[in-house]
Amino acid sequence: MRHQFLATACAAVAGLAFFTGGQAVGAPASSFTPAQRAEIVGIMRDALQNDPSILTDAIRSIREKAEEQKQDSTLAAVRAHQTELQTAPDFAIRGNPHGKLTVVEFYDPRCSYCRSMMGEVDSFLSRHPDVRLVEKVVPVLGSNSVLDTRAIFAASAQGKYEVMRKVLMEDTTKPSMERIVELARANGIDPKKLTADMDSPQTIALINTNLDQGRSVGLDGTPTFIFGTAAVAPGALEPDQMDAFLDRARRG
Repeated sequence: MRHQFLATACAAVAGLAFFTGGQAVGAPASSFTPAQRAEIVGIMRDALQNDPSILTDAIRSIREKAEEQKQDSTLAAVRAHQTELQTAPDFAIRGNPHGKLTVVEFYDPRCSYCRSMMGEVDSFLSRHPDVRLVEKVVPVLGSNSVLDTRAIFAASAQGKYEVMRKVLMEDTTKPSMERIVELARANGIDPKKLTADMDSPQTIALINTNLDQGRSVGLDGTPTFIFGTAAVAPGALEPDQMDAFLDRARRG
């Protein structure tokens, strides 16, 4: 984060130097004498010393423009891959399966922010009965995430995707095969079949499909929500934020 901030600041300073160095739009460098250029630089230097918000505002403007460009690029990718993104096995679709608007959620079962959003997502679907939610499990946080994701998908072969997803994302015990077997047995899941299905080609294909789709839209992290084709919202969201993004998607 520090290097990103420094790069942004340098860009802002370079932009200021561009103007104060006699390279103003519509005015060639030769139109200013060395004395005039020195005077302009001095004026800008004094302004920055007396009002540092000038530089802060410049940095903010650069960041906002970069974010807008990134959002535009991401939304273009979402539109290009809309069909794949909004398609998932029946077990990974929540809310209204015939809903008028689709929201896609990329999540990692070991992600603390994803876990904190579980109740918020439930409430969101309760508030909006016309929403179809498509879950995309992506193990992006290492081997423990891969282990849990394999178990979640494997449980779908026994009609227990939602059960395994919930118990694993609520569990605070260190992940292990032994713990997965214990949780499976406690929740009516055949542990022997689950273990075998964790290594099945179907399970691996489901994981790779979600990862490929995440890469196709430049997924930065989890959770990430895609509201129709109108907004991509990374990170944990407040209820009013989710509702606002949904309203934008409805209008779009």
